[in-house]
Amino acid sequence: MAHDRAGRPARASDLDDIAHLVTAYYSRVPDPADPAQKVVFGTSGHRGSSLDAAFNERHILAITQAIVEYRATRGITGPVYLARDTHALSEPAWTTALEVLAGNGVTAMIDARDRYTPTPALSHAVLRHNRGGAKHQADGIVVTPSHNPPRDGGFKYNPPHGGPADTSATDAIAARANELLANGLNGVKRVSLMQALTNHVERYDYLDHYIADLPNVLNLDAIRGAGIRLGADPMGGASVDYWEEIGQRYDLELEVVNPFVDPTWRFMTLDSDGKIRMDPSSRHAMAGLVAIKDDYDISTGNDADADRHGIVTPDGGLMNPNHFLAVSIDYLVANRIGWDALTKIGKTVVTSSMVDRVVSVLGRQVHEVPVGFKWFVPGLFSGSLAFGGEESAGASFLRMDGSVWTTDKDGILLALLAAEITAVTGQTPSARYGELERRYGSPAYARVDAPATAEQKKLLSALTPEMVTGTEIAGESITEVLTRAPGNGAALGGLKVTTENAWFAARPSGTEDKYKIYAESFHGPDHLKQVQAAAEEMVSKALSR
Repeated sequence: MAHDRAGRPARASDLDDIAHLVTAYYSRVPDPADPAQKVVFGTSGHRGSSLDAAFNERHILAITQAIVEYRATRGITGPVYLARDTHALSEPAWTTALEVLAGNGVTAMIDARDRYTPTPALSHAVLRHNRGGAKHQADGIVVTPSHNPPRDGGFKYNPPHGGPADTSATDAIAARANELLANGLNGVKRVSLMQALTNHVERYDYLDHYIADLPNVLNLDAIRGAGIRLGADPMGGASVDYWEEIGQRYDLELEVVNPFVDPTWRFMTLDSDGKIRMDPSSRHAMAGLVAIKDDYDISTGNDADADRHGIVTPDGGLMNPNHFLAVSIDYLVANRIGWDALTKIGKTVVTSSMVDRVVSVLGRQVHEVPVGFKWFVPGLFSGSLAFGGEESAGASFLRMDGSVWTTDKDGILLALLAAEITAVTGQTPSARYGELERRYGSPAYARVDAPATAEQKKLLSALTPEMVTGTEIAGESITEVLTRAPGNGAALGGLKVTTENAWFAARPSGTEDKYKIYAESFHGPDHLKQVQAAAEEMVSKALSR
């Protein structure tokens, strides 16, 4: 059940004390013996709050030193591109990381304007540096907890391929970081911030390089020519300067709906659980933008590091992320003539099966992977994946010529794609999804989140096919029980059960203390409830073992 104030403006009592939060970053000392206070890389980096001793200066000192040592073992000798978003803990952590990089003689590429850097701009920068096989390969660090509440901090590592690090890298980095924490940070090299800024940084114009390259991946002329009125809400995040510049540089009818940056996010409406969360796929967090949907042809929202997108149309309101992914794939395959016909379409195991039906008719293959954008990185990097998208509103795709654009999620790109689709087809993405439903059926989809302890999450990640003892779900025969992804054979960290017209998946969250049950049915909402009931029964049994 949603919180009774979900979708309503935040009150003073909802806001975090930023001074207290930053003080805790420097003053609280994590206990290396407490699992909740160790370095843990989830699906998208290490996250936590300084107030819980889960994201403090010692964590960042240890993680950055571990990254320096890891990159040395891989022969990575170029600079580190260093980015941060607008969370209150991001600048302190960015500063700490800069001091450690400099202490180890590693050059950091920092923003030329001393401003915020979206995740996709960081990925773009790393790929640009390494293009053509540069001798001294670069990698990147993004200081962000993505859409998490204001009290949280986050720290991500992107290797030279430009995308999220895989498990082998993050496991090695986390293990070394925790060893450093346990040894009182013995082995961490650090200089003062002044020394770092004087001798060990180079300035890089992330904004200019990213925005100047957009015509190579999007049809901006069509957006301008059609006079699409675009309302962009950075949601207080790192894309704030980017949207203003995109509108001016390409002469678009683009208005930055909310140009404010405030680490309390006091201008937000509360999410479903009553917390401030910058999730552009949440109708509660996006309530303010939805309220003015008729003012624009397309309205868009991005989370704090702009790796996620939310699409709002006058006729449909906030689009379900699954719906927009299906529309995007259908449109792009028809309008990107430079893409190789053999390239595949990437989706995660919890993304709507509407994508499978669309892709099948387009004559392409689906590449289905576990949850986490890192699984799309090899395909996007090589160009064998034309598109990679996940149900949590994250996606990226290839340039017009079929080469790599970014290997991390790009919320700015997908938001502009919504405007391109409207300009070229004369229909909103919502209207185009209605056409897909008429062709392929109308799926009912839902995700249920529930609190889970670390032990419960461990149990859920160990679910096995043998735990499914029945032969049918909600009246349909089970066709497949998966614990590994069909696309790459990687472990799901949970379980997916499918029938001809329905499926469910259960897995622990990689970023929060929750577990998630995803379910979908092409037989409507009532059948979906039956599928969910079957899934919840299975999870309950697993948690009671």
